[in-house]
Amino acid sequence: MVGKESRSMRSPGDAKRGTVSDAMRPCPRAAGSGTLMLANRLRKNLRHLGKWARREGVTCYRVYDADLPEYALAVDLYEKWVHVQEYEAPPTIDPAVAHARLAGAMAVIPEALGIPADRVALKVRRRQRGPAQYERHATTGQFHEVHEGGLRFLVNLTDYLDTGLFLDHRPIRALIRSVVAGGRFLNLFAYTGAASVHAAAGGAVSTTTVDMSSVYLDWARRNMALNGFAEGRGHRFVRADCLAWLASPHSERYHVIFVDPPTFSNSKRMGPTTFDVQRDHVALLQNVARLLARDGLILFSNNFRHFQMHRSALPGLSVEDITRRTIPPDFQRNPRIHNCWRITRFSDTLLSTHNSVQMNKYN
Repeated sequence: MVGKESRSMRSPGDAKRGTVSDAMRPCPRAAGSGTLMLANRLRKNLRHLGKWARREGVTCYRVYDADLPEYALAVDLYEKWVHVQEYEAPPTIDPAVAHARLAGAMAVIPEALGIPADRVALKVRRRQRGPAQYERHATTGQFHEVHEGGLRFLVNLTDYLDTGLFLDHRPIRALIRSVVAGGRFLNLFAYTGAASVHAAAGGAVSTTTVDMSSVYLDWARRNMALNGFAEGRGHRFVRADCLAWLASPHSERYHVIFVDPPTFSNSKRMGPTTFDVQRDHVALLQNVARLLARDGLILFSNNFRHFQMHRSALPGLSVEDITRRTIPPDFQRNPRIHNCWRITRFSDTLLSTHNSVQMNKYN
């Protein structure tokens, strides 16, 4: 796998991780009119989204996403835990002011959400590219079991750039589960394998989970095993650079393929090459399409906010933008958190018609 960029924030970056520090623990003097507004907004969002979440059986969701400009935070509920991420303040903001605002926010979040302060984890994002964004940043080793669609997943709120479960991809995972029955499933840039768990639960006859990180691949194994899908019974885990793996020959064809690459990677494991999703998505999808079974489906997602799909460079493939259908209610404030595309092969008849239309453009 090439390095995975964070999907939980609006821009890539590194993060300082940990649970709430002593400096950020609740302090009565930290409260003011601004924090009162934040607390009220959190309670309002919790009431509104909580109704939707209970109705849909969702237990992990985003409850606040920089609703108030003075408090540029993303706040996610993971059942009995809260995961807080601070968008780094611009250089025009006095660091002391930014620190005071964060301290005030951390003072009211536990009470507003009804979660003890020692169950609130904080990360501060900084825009940064390079190996640091993919490394472990804490060593607590604390994993918590959470649930989605009746399935079990392990999350870690402190040690890594992301928690192990991309909440905005919830509808995509549900879609995979709904269409994969009886087919073979391929998960590329698989991260912790959440999509593979949903595919297995949806009746896939086999799953192949490919990622370059041994840490994330082991995490994927644990997630699969937690749900009764042991390795070796139709479920395979491959540690490999996805780009290199795709370039090598494979005889198996897949009915559903999920492709979720990073926006950019310059991982050392890739050697001198780099990956840029805008620049390289055509070649990537061409290689993926070679592994597609007849009547198969590719679901392609990425979180580059300015991504432009080059449909004309993908002849023979029908490409449909399904982004709006895959943004869940808890991410409506941030509709560019990801983009998602449904890709299938044209039938011979449709391909012939398509080629004729393309030729007529030049006559």
